Amino acid sequence: MTTPQDRIQFHQGRLSVPKIPTIPFLEGEGCGPDIWRATRRILDAAVAAAYSGERRIGWLEVYSGEKALRMLGSELPAETVAAFQDYTVGIKGPLGTPVGTGIRSLNVALRQMLDLYACVRPVRYFPGAPSPMCQAAAVDMVVFRENTEDVYAGIEFELGSAENQRLLALLEAEFPAAYRRIAFPNTTALGIKPISKEGSQRLVRAAIRYALQNGRQRVTLLHKGNIMKFTEGGFRKWGYELAEAEFGGQVYTKTRWAQTAKAQGDSAADVEQTAALAAGRLLVDDMIADAAFEGTLARPASFDVLAAPNLIGDFLSDALAAQVGGLGIAPGANINYETGAAIFEATHGTAPLLAGKDAANPCSLILSGEMLLRYLGWNEAADLVIGALTRTLADGIMTQDFASQVAGAVGVTTTQFADAFISRITG
Repeated sequence: MTTPQDRIQFHQGRLSVPKIPTIPFLEGEGCGPDIWRATRRILDAAVAAAYSGERRIGWLEVYSGEKALRMLGSELPAETVAAFQDYTVGIKGPLGTPVGTGIRSLNVALRQMLDLYACVRPVRYFPGAPSPMCQAAAVDMVVFRENTEDVYAGIEFELGSAENQRLLALLEAEFPAAYRRIAFPNTTALGIKPISKEGSQRLVRAAIRYALQNGRQRVTLLHKGNIMKFTEGGFRKWGYELAEAEFGGQVYTKTRWAQTAKAQGDSAADVEQTAALAAGRLLVDDMIADAAFEGTLARPASFDVLAAPNLIGDFLSDALAAQVGGLGIAPGANINYETGAAIFEATHGTAPLLAGKDAANPCSLILSGEMLLRYLGWNEAADLVIGALTRTLADGIMTQDFASQVAGAVGVTTTQFADAFISRITG
């Protein structure tokens, strides 16, 4: 039984966290229960060690997916959504989503119901983890991906449907120039790509605030504005407007650099940009998405915080994860910085072939739990998690997915990995 005293509150932009907060969790599907058991033990051990038992988390299980359907008759019960709303902060394992047919993603549904507009994906390398990169140690980026618009808005029409035919007819009648750009109208399914000024600016605002609060040096707006000039080009334009209007002397934008370059010449602009960085101002610039994909591979040390519309951010965050070991070690959070609501999650799939085999890599969910602790302001416990993971991997102790790629590594079960991890927290 929980009480209002157990609940995290959000007031005037700040969380108020009791010593024993109630935090809802979804264990997830497939390998979810295995990695959640390991993660819960590790988070509890870190909190106990950091605060000598004076703080702990009161875990509250809620249900989604097949388990919820069996127990409560719905894949996303109202009780689950209400729990995440009432308790502000939660955590979840992986949930499955059919491809091409069936229900829309439960993950997306939760994000939209709670308006969790910022998908935050830190990507950093831990020595000992497998990596295809020769510069893996230089990878330390944070992706802020817009989480409610673009393809996540889900506005599309199936080929042959009445709705699709009506939209095609409307385009032909009212927007003939646009209609003529459709190469095969009789066999085309249609989708609409909504990107708003408000949605773009609140995402960029969150990215800039994060960068300033965490001593980062650069926020790069990613887009395909050279082709989609009014949606992704709008994301770029509105991002710059927000940066200059709300952050003033704290930032130095690429648009300001361009104005200086035009007036004084490129060399003078370079000097001003260097001076701005030396003076401690945050650099806000932009890059076309395909160039950013190349750049983050070839020059990872040049990138810091990346802000992107939904689809670009989706592709890029997974591609970056591959540089540091894969989705098995990639954490994630879905946050509304205006209401405080947040759900931290494993970023990988359900891995059904590993379900119940005690073999899955729990690092993604563990690091998402570390993000949760830091979000609560429990930095001491979060630091213990990072330190223990660093030592465990450096000692060559890892689950089989990693061990099979690392010479001399010791492959262990999920439970054994948690045991080794906890011994490095408490030892």
